Amino acid sequence: MNPGEKERYSRQISFAPIGEAGQNKILAARICIVGCGALGSFQAEALARAGIGHLRLIDRDYVDYTNLQRQWLYDEADARDESPKVIAAARRLRQLNSHVEVEPIIADLTPSNAEDLLEQSDLILDGTDNFETRYLLNDISAKLRIPLIYGAAIGSYGIVMPVVPERGPCLACVYPEPPSGPQLTCDIAGVLVSTTAAVAALQVAAALRVAVGWPDFVCRIHTLDVWESSAKQMDAGSRDPKCRVCAAREFRYLEGKQRVPVSLCGRNAVQFHENARSFDLEELAARFRTLGDVRRNEFALRLAIPNYDLTFFPDGRAIVKGTTDIGIARSVYARLVGA
Repeated sequence: MNPGEKERYSRQISFAPIGEAGQNKILAARICIVGCGALGSFQAEALARAGIGHLRLIDRDYVDYTNLQRQWLYDEADARDESPKVIAAARRLRQLNSHVEVEPIIADLTPSNAEDLLEQSDLILDGTDNFETRYLLNDISAKLRIPLIYGAAIGSYGIVMPVVPERGPCLACVYPEPPSGPQLTCDIAGVLVSTTAAVAALQVAAALRVAVGWPDFVCRIHTLDVWESSAKQMDAGSRDPKCRVCAAREFRYLEGKQRVPVSLCGRNAVQFHENARSFDLEELAARFRTLGDVRRNEFALRLAIPNYDLTFFPDGRAIVKGTTDIGIARSVYARLVGA
């Protein structure tokens, strides 16, 4: 650590559980944030300010005006330009700390790319908005023995749970299956900026404890309600000897062949990811020109037709905005590019 770094991180170094040795570990750490929305954007800024050596940012989405109420790093220009979140985030993070290596990746995390994208990480931070991806992250965490900090927020309620392989239970030990039936989303229940900030702050604190190798680490589940000013903490217990993931090492989400369509939280939209195809944006632009307003840049193509806005990405992803009904979205999608 050079003198400039000692001065910059002096208040963090003065905190006894970190100290100079811990700060050196932070400077050498490689952390991957999956999802750069309300949770992930806060995590990224906090970790960049803390001096994390390498930040890999993975997100499939672009900045929308509805994001600005709760998502850090982004501004009105990003929303107006519909900038990919990871590109806008990386630009801002480099202004905040030019010594942090920021690696933005515009991608949807899927079973086919998850290991390649995450295997070089020392720790994974969950900034996602659906259980399918969270259980995929848990599979990767268990298989590659990479710590994962799970977090979720809706309305005024939040939850955080660190997953440290070999030292505590995995997500599937505590929650063997995702919730069944329709789930509340930000579209329906809303979400407060204070909720997402509180959850992300606890995730960052857990990440720093893991990064410095804090010896008294205990896996605890934190729940909070910022509107009611309440919080609870409970010991997550020990690993389940019958857990299908960390005990039986059955990675059903990682072994899935492709992502199913998912409704995007807070977006009134559905995403499709057809792994078998990719999109030639120039060819699509020519095909769609008579159907509606078409805009294209190096990252995506956007088509506005009555009742719906569609965004197509080169990797085969498409977002149908204007509905959360997967059946309706699939019909619109198939009408334009085939089933």
